[in-house]
This record gives sequence, C-alpha cells and structure tokens, in this order.
Amino acid sequence: MNRTAALAAALTTALAATLATAGTADAQGQGPARSDSYGTKTPYAPQQPLARYQHVPAGYTPVFTENVARHGSRAMSDSEDGDAVLALLARAEQAGGLTGLGAQLAPQVRTLLAAGASIGYGNLSARGADEQRQTALRMEQRLPGLFDSIAARREPIVVETSGVTRATASADAFTAGLVAGEPALAGVIAAPVTDKDLLYFHKQPQNAAYQAYVANDPQLAAALAAVDADPRTAEAARHTVRRLFTGAFADTLTTEERTAFARSLYALYSAAPDLAVEARGTDLDRFLTPPDAQWFGYLDDAEEFYQKGPGFTGRTVTYQMAGVLLDDLFAQAEHEADGTGTAGAVLRFTHAEEIEPLAALLGLPGSTEQADPAVPYSYANNPWRGARVAPMAANVQWDLYRAATDTKGKPSHLVRMLYNEKETAFKADCHPIAKGSYFYDLDELERCFGRS
Repeated sequence: MNRTAALAAALTTALAATLATAGTADAQGQGPARSDSYGTKTPYAPQQPLARYQHVPAGYTPVFTENVARHGSRAMSDSEDGDAVLALLARAEQAGGLTGLGAQLAPQVRTLLAAGASIGYGNLSARGADEQRQTALRMEQRLPGLFDSIAARREPIVVETSGVTRATASADAFTAGLVAGEPALAGVIAAPVTDKDLLYFHKQPQNAAYQAYVANDPQLAAALAAVDADPRTAEAARHTVRRLFTGAFADTLTTEERTAFARSLYALYSAAPDLAVEARGTDLDRFLTPPDAQWFGYLDDAEEFYQKGPGFTGRTVTYQMAGVLLDDLFAQAEHEADGTGTAGAVLRFTHAEEIEPLAALLGLPGSTEQADPAVPYSYANNPWRGARVAPMAANVQWDLYRAATDTKGKPSHLVRMLYNEKETAFKADCHPIAKGSYFYDLDELERCFGRS
C-alpha cells in the first residue's frame, strides 16, 4: 500500500472510530453553553479545517515539526465524587426522599464508576486514544512532504512525556497514528523518554514557589473564596438538589451539603463524555440543567484560571515556570535551523498544568488577560475558558520551513504556529512576514521573545 492510500485508509478508520465513540453524554454538538460547561474536561476537536490553512510561501519547504500536547480524554482521577453522590442518594432512598428523576441517577453513576475502574482511574480512555491518533493523521496530512522526507532520510522522531501513564499512552496512540498513515515511519520513532522537569514541571522542586502559591497564598485563597461565596453557587446547588430530592428531604440538608453534592455531581457530569466508549449510554446531562452546569463549570474555570492560567494582574507565578518549555520549543527549532539538529520531529505529551501556563506565556488567544484582585474573574469580564484553552488533547504545534538555496532576500527559516490545529498568531510584539500572515521569520520570533 502506498503512502497516500495508507493515509486515506487510516483517516477512514479514524472517522469510523470517532462515530463509534459518540455517546449521549457528548460535549461536541451541544452548542456553546453546553460545551463550555465541561471546562478542561471537554473532549478534543480540531479548530480549523484542513482545507482552510494559508498556503506556504513560495520557495519554502517544511523541514521540522514539534508539538506540546495534553494527554487525551481520560477517566476521572478517583471514585471520590461518585461515592459521595451515591452515599447521599442511598440516604435519601432510605428516607423516601428521591424524586422520579433522582431515582434514575444512581445506576448512571455506578456505570460511570465501573467504566473508570475498568481502565484504571486517571488513565487514557478509548476516546482519548482516538483523539491522539486522529491528530497525528491530520498532522501528516498537513505536512506530507515532511513525513516523506523523515521516512526516506531515517531521521528520528523524538517522543517525550511526563512519565504519567495517561501521557505515555497518549504518546503511544499518537505515534501509532503516524505509522498508520505512513508505515515507513515505524523504524524511526524513538521510544518515549520521560522528562519531568520539562513536562511535569509544576510538581518539581525548582517550582516550590508555585506549589506554595497553590497551597497557601492568601490572595489566591481570598479570590477563590469570593467566587465560591457568590449567591449563585448556593442557588444552583439548591435548584439541582430539589430536582433530585423531595422538598422534605432537601430541607434537611445544609447549604454546604447541597453544594458539595451538586459539585460532585458536576464532576461526574463533566467526566462522562471522556468515557463515551467505556460507559456507553451513560447520560448525566438530564440531571443538571444547562444553566446550573455552566455555573459549576465556571467555578472550575475560575480555579484553573487563578491556579494555572493568567492569574492576578502583575503576578507571574502561575505561568513563568513554563519558560523551560518555551525555551525547548525555541531550542529545537534553532538546532534544526543551524544544522545541529538531527530529529525530523519532536513530540511532547503533558498535562493541563503545563498547557495552561504555556498558553499564558505565549500570549495565546484567551490567555492574555489577568484579573484585578479586586474584581473576581468571570465569564463577563474575561475571555479565558478551560474548554478552549486546555481541552483534552490540547496542543501547540510549531512547523519550521526552510527557504530554497536560490531564494534571495527572504528569511532563511519561517515558523507557523497551530493552537489546537488552528493557525494562530504569535503575540502582538512579533511581526509576521506580511500583514495577516501566520508565517514568521524565526529570527523575528527570537527578537520578540528576547532570545537574540
């Protein structure tokens, strides 16, 4: 089978897998409000069709590509939220306190928990593996000449991960996708290498200041407390509880108990789409109204924003640690440009804790606005959304293009950035080769990021 036929067959198989993973509890196709409500648990979808990319400037050829990708969709981290929901449902059942809708919830939760346990809590799901395979196939389709060259020249494809099981499994799924599209790549894909300093930096000793910020920073604690104390939190919890429990039973619960239950239910609701294969038929959408789900999604987004995203005005503790990752992106491109690089591609697999600060450091869309400590982050005053910044399998890709030897008066190397597969401009201080272009002179990027 030739390369074109192999890629076409792989894309057809991937499409079939996508259709097979579609469940009733699915973040895609639910409309903006429903999709946003899943936050960083949102399953992945590419943000730009392959046919709509800008043409590569004349005289340039792709010579290298690199990415930073979050692991794909996964099971919930543990059974804690499910156990809490089931415990209160059992207590209500014994007291005759369940509504008709409430009586339908426990079987759904048990199915979801069994699905998570079946693959191992926190591990990559079938949907997550499919997300990675399809992203790899689209990468090949965008850069066919590059992967032909990598295979022909036997240039290594370097694979790096955080060492966490779901990240390594994501790397395996991604590289399997590459091989499905171009079988000749099988012999050049290196075994995954663990680099925690690069791809799990938020947990490393050198970032003790960040860990202290998350654990006990008074400004952070005050901001999150203010968000949680918003009356709409208690109201959304009350509304959720009264749909599932009788009024008499609901009245026996404290505000704290209602809120804890509703937030645990939301955690299960947001995890369900990621387990669409393992928990086929599970539907938690009906147990949370769209407005209530979106509110609880906002609470999760606020925590992500303050802990991993742009954070507070004038403070950089949440994202400066991603400098090691940005440095590596530049270093790999520079090595290829100056002739010291040997890899045809460098693939990195990591976590939301690394993607979100990298997005802020790069100034990617939705990650540029910080929050005034006196004005809590909200959907009304800030564009940051977990579903768009760091959904499952979120990725940043840099493609490097080299000018032909007879191309005079033009940059020797150009870089194009894709963010969740959408052509994306670098920060405003960086100037593309032409107005509206997504191609940048590598030397210009080095200047605007202070590397030259």
